Amino acid sequence: MHAWSAGWLFVVSIGSSALGGALGMASGIFIVPVLTLFGGLGIHAAVAASIVSVIACSCGSAAPFLKSGLTNIRVAIVLEVATTLGALTGVLLTGILSVPFLYFLFAAVLLVSASQMMARRHEILGETDVSNLRDWATVLRLHSSYPDHALGRDISYRVRRVPLGLALMYGAGLISALLGIGSGVLKIPAMDTALRLPLKVSSATSNFMIGVTAAASGVAYFVRGDIDPVVAGPVALGSVLGALLGARFLMVVSGNKLRLFFVVVLVALAAQMLLSALGIHLTGQAA
Repeated sequence: MHAWSAGWLFVVSIGSSALGGALGMASGIFIVPVLTLFGGLGIHAAVAASIVSVIACSCGSAAPFLKSGLTNIRVAIVLEVATTLGALTGVLLTGILSVPFLYFLFAAVLLVSASQMMARRHEILGETDVSNLRDWATVLRLHSSYPDHALGRDISYRVRRVPLGLALMYGAGLISALLGIGSGVLKIPAMDTALRLPLKVSSATSNFMIGVTAAASGVAYFVRGDIDPVVAGPVALGSVLGALLGARFLMVVSGNKLRLFFVVVLVALAAQMLLSALGIHLTGQAA
């Protein structure tokens, strides 16, 4: 590989992982289209590189998010169980449902999620009302708080409607497995609208979760020999740096600005899904 090619992969990985790290989504959603459309890589090589990018992105941002208290590890562990079960179900159902229908369904889910997230942009942070002391979140000790540097104070939050959140996470894993895409784009709206987590906490927790999922997928790609070290090397290095930049951005940006940015990305992805449903494929699908 020429030096300029390695440098190009490094820069692309920085930008993709910075964006993915800040939003809590798999960076493969951004890096796969770039590698296939502008890098000339085949879809399998691009997806394999994106897996490496996601793992590096999650690892790179995990430490800053954990240190800052943004990641809710208990919530991540509980939700990951439902997402994994959904993904396993999706694997079993592969081929039964038509792909265009799934694209339409995914686009509809993204648009509804964007609408609900916009509806919550004026809600007051730090809701501390006492809920049922025997609800799932209280029993599992999921309630927590985090320091918001943009507001200059600690924000306490209570986790709501855990059964609904588990159901949505199951659906996220199911749809992601059926379409072969990352579920981070569905996890954050689910945590935001169902569990009522602050968006920063949702993004940081999602970053923690996608690393676990990508690591499991990465083993399969490695065993099949799809991961090219010449491509994966610059991608991994750039992803770590990009993840650190994304984590810094997430910790200093206001929740409302982050929410608007995320909604824009959701609408753009919904448009891509609608085009795919109509048979117009502008990009490859990321794992």
